[in-house]
Amino acid sequence: MQQPTMHIGLDDTDSKRGGCTTYLAAVLVEKLEGFGVQFTDYPSLVRLNPNVPWKTRGNGALCLRFKFESALEDEIKQAALDLWEQHAAKDEKGTDPGIVIFKSSEIPLELTAFSKKTQTRIVTLKEALALIKKLGAEATGFNTCRGIIGALAAIGETHVGDHTYELIAYRTPENLGTKRRVDEESIFEMDKKTAPHTFNNVDEESGRVIITPRGPDPILFGIRGETPAAVKKAFGIVKPLEPVERWMIFQSNQGTDAHLSRVDSLGKFEPCTSVIAKGVVSQNPRVVPLRHVIFSIRDETAEVDCAAYEPTGSLRKIAHQLQIGDALEVYGAVHKATATKPLTINLEKIRIQTLAQKTALENPMCPNCGKHLKSMGKNQGFRCEKCGSKFSELKKQEIQVPRTLKARLYFTATRSQRHLTKPLRRYGQEKQGKPAEKLIAQWHNP
Repeated sequence: MQQPTMHIGLDDTDSKRGGCTTYLAAVLVEKLEGFGVQFTDYPSLVRLNPNVPWKTRGNGALCLRFKFESALEDEIKQAALDLWEQHAAKDEKGTDPGIVIFKSSEIPLELTAFSKKTQTRIVTLKEALALIKKLGAEATGFNTCRGIIGALAAIGETHVGDHTYELIAYRTPENLGTKRRVDEESIFEMDKKTAPHTFNNVDEESGRVIITPRGPDPILFGIRGETPAAVKKAFGIVKPLEPVERWMIFQSNQGTDAHLSRVDSLGKFEPCTSVIAKGVVSQNPRVVPLRHVIFSIRDETAEVDCAAYEPTGSLRKIAHQLQIGDALEVYGAVHKATATKPLTINLEKIRIQTLAQKTALENPMCPNCGKHLKSMGKNQGFRCEKCGSKFSELKKQEIQVPRTLKARLYFTATRSQRHLTKPLRRYGQEKQGKPAEKLIAQWHNP
């Protein structure tokens, strides 16, 4: 008799003071193996809409999928619920944990569509609960129960399209809250040896390591890459200088641009979404306090501001060189208009499609000896310093000035890229239509 399949979705168990839903998933995997379950896929780490106002940190939800003995169903569910409640920071302000349990051999299309929507837009708890009821799934939550939305979304993301992997190593309890200790030279070595099959390990602009988070969570470091084998190879190169309690490989939508939706006009923006949109620069860039660069683009429907904030690094410098008439495709998060600020796109990438001609005025050439003339004062004409000739009728000449920018795609600095932003290293490695990677021999420890 074929064993049934269970999907357990988890979300929002952490808080700004600590905790981590990926860590709960890792501990739960160890617990479930005690029941003899057979995992059918890697644990799924799904990053949801990064513009959700109430997110804690990375807005990630988790799902575990496995086959199990029917006689153990109640024990498995209770063990999962007990562990979830134990790890959920339900007493912390702003934490709204959720868990969803769904038994099915297949994921319905409407659940997949729900998951995709949570990655690009705001979804209500009412929508999630209605779908849970329709599917016959089970859900539990604390406080506002908002975590149920993400837990259900994690179940619906099957990574049939483009996807990546992440190996996350966790700290031992006694080291929580202290500075992370990892040999930085080994991380740079790992990045070189595994490129282009891993990404976002270091920030080349600042020379900074970025696989080690800085918050109070239990993650020591996380390595993202194209395959489970790639991230495991990278893990073997990195040298931690403190004990690793456990590690696990996750399948994810990170680095895939899953949060971006293409819109065909600037007038169709929705706040709290991330878009890809085209427009022509309509107001030259200006630098505002804190060294942010703001410019405007326009199409036949609307005009919007685009902001390259100081942490975006080189993208801010690129934005500063734009001029009226440049045709762009912009990528970024839409922030709604306020009493003091217009509708704004917080930039992640800029694709320059065509550059406007840049012109400048220069003094005319001497008709006699070919040298540039010198001005004798406003409206007083020009004179030649070489031959002494004077010319009252000549005017300044308009010339074309070469642009240093090129028509191509520009990115924010790696250190400021969102979890979902597809980095340059991933272009050409997308996995649409490719079969999912099978579980390798050792994909977690313990």
